[in-house]
Amino acid sequence: MKPTKQWYMEYRIHKNRPGLLGDIASLLGMLEVNILTINGVEGKTRGMLLETDDDEKISLMGAMLKKVDNITVCALREPKLVDILAVRHGRYIDRDSDDRKTFRFTRDELGLLVDFLGELFKKSGNQVIGLRGMPRVGKTESIIAGSVCAMKRWTFVSSTLLRQTVRSQLSEDEMNPNNVFIIDGIVSTIRSNERHYNLLQDIMGMPCTKVIEHPDVFVQESEYTYDDFDIIVELRNNPTEEIIYDTFTSSYNDDI
Repeated sequence: MKPTKQWYMEYRIHKNRPGLLGDIASLLGMLEVNILTINGVEGKTRGMLLETDDDEKISLMGAMLKKVDNITVCALREPKLVDILAVRHGRYIDRDSDDRKTFRFTRDELGLLVDFLGELFKKSGNQVIGLRGMPRVGKTESIIAGSVCAMKRWTFVSSTLLRQTVRSQLSEDEMNPNNVFIIDGIVSTIRSNERHYNLLQDIMGMPCTKVIEHPDVFVQESEYTYDDFDIIVELRNNPTEEIIYDTFTSSYNDDI
């Protein structure tokens, strides 16, 4: 039995005549291509997650749909994470056009952000995720919720969630590479001591998921660079909010 493979198809609707979706579904059914998920994606665009054991059927289907006047196929490819989430939530994640590893969210999209982080956290091996945002926008809460979605345990290395936490050692259970390690980039640099920084270096060298809040300060005050990050996530209260560190980094020094 041949293994099945998933595909993502997206098409723009020019004239949403009655029966259009039924015609497309019938074509897929005759080709024995299964529709796993379907959803409208941002206006007159529809996305589908498909499954088949024959890649040639996908090529044939794409060629046939090019002859349909009412639609234009925009994408027909193996699904990326952003494709899966677009079908699931009905919209695409805002992605920086210049820096393709930067993804933007606003506070009213926390559900989408948590789902995005949860899917990232499910991956095994080394990955470093930066999370930018002003205080009390929901950064730490989103990381914890994403860990719950991924059924992963989270470990605070440094944090301001419960006062200011700076760990100098972790238990054997906490050092499990399957955990999600949460690091506050400001606390770990402004309040770090030698023992904490040694622990930080150990964790950064582990094949595990690290989420670093305030990555810009972390890069500025440490030996690490932006190249060490696989993904940067930005979370704002609204799309026009500026993330300015000068306005709140001084408060991290007040308790020292």
